[in-house]
Amino acid sequence: MSDELYDELILDHYESPYHRGQLEAASCSHTERNPLCGDRVELQLQVDSERRIQQAYFDGEGCAISQAAASILCEHIEGKTMEEIEEFAASEMLDLLQVRLTATRQRCGLLGFKALKTLVYSEDDSTGTSP
Repeated sequence: MSDELYDELILDHYESPYHRGQLEAASCSHTERNPLCGDRVELQLQVDSERRIQQAYFDGEGCAISQAAASILCEHIEGKTMEEIEEFAASEMLDLLQVRLTATRQRCGLLGFKALKTLVYSEDDSTGTSP
């Protein structure tokens, strides 16, 4: 893992994000905010009848880490089932970023992850079926 705060992967995803924008056929969406720094990430998913994520998009504003992490997350979760996402841990998300983050910066790096987990568990609680 790199010790540099803005590693090449972070800068690449910040400058050329994967699936940034609005998903027209979103099955579900959720917005998370970090009140400490003002970062915002909205995550939108298109989930099929087998509970597999077909597309993942994000939008938001904030620091390079929060926005790049959301981009990395969207790329990582496409094609995965909601059951696989339930098993996806915060430590795995931090590993995807390939940089060491302070506790404060971890909040930025996990903002999209928090939105994802909220979507998974609210989807489970709402009907018990796919959106």
